[in-house]
Amino acid sequence: MNVVGLARVAVTYWLRAASWTVETTVHGGSELVRLATSGDPPHVLAARAGADLRQFAQQLLGLDEPNHVEPPPGTSTAELRAKGAELLRRSADVTVTEEGHPAFARILSELTPDEARILRFLYREGPQPAVDVRTNRPFGVGSELIEGGLNMIAEQAGCRNVDRAHAYLTNLSRLGLVRFSAEQVADPNRYQLVEAQPKVAAAMKRAGRSSRTVHRSIHLTEFGAEFCRVCLPPEPTVAGH
Repeated sequence: MNVVGLARVAVTYWLRAASWTVETTVHGGSELVRLATSGDPPHVLAARAGADLRQFAQQLLGLDEPNHVEPPPGTSTAELRAKGAELLRRSADVTVTEEGHPAFARILSELTPDEARILRFLYREGPQPAVDVRTNRPFGVGSELIEGGLNMIAEQAGCRNVDRAHAYLTNLSRLGLVRFSAEQVADPNRYQLVEAQPKVAAAMKRAGRSSRTVHRSIHLTEFGAEFCRVCLPPEPTVAGH
């Protein structure tokens, strides 16, 4: 391709770039014209032009990455080591009293009122029964989980949105406040009330004739119990009770 042909390509690129932005167009067009008249071999010109156009497109779309990204404040190695040294110093100071875990303030901002009710209920009443509904197969081989962790915690805790109980418990588990256990609660008779609930009956119907329930439990973690002691006040006592 001769110089005239390259110049025509440069003009074509310039016209296409005009639909992007005026600044990118002027820069890209002038750069391509400069390449076309530089006297370099055609394959070198094509490679340079392609690289420049890719760079222009990345800048236009915000895809270009800076060569150096400043770390967020307080996350440099020196700052992190200084914070660690301060923690160790405080741990050795017998006069320092920790009233609550520093994560408690953040956790409070990530809870709904219904989740607070669930926590206080578990703190007051202890582990709660939950059931999994599964298809029944000989020796459990090939058994399919239809619905897991069905319980009555939201209803008994007085939640306003009982249909969101699963989401509530998932969030509380994410925060390290509750845990799901494969163990049963101490009194097996407590599962009868859960199994009598319509949501359990509906799950068993979906499982068909070969349905069964597996008894499990939901607990407050030790971290969750400490959180309740520090952050959630007890329910007010009604006069005369």
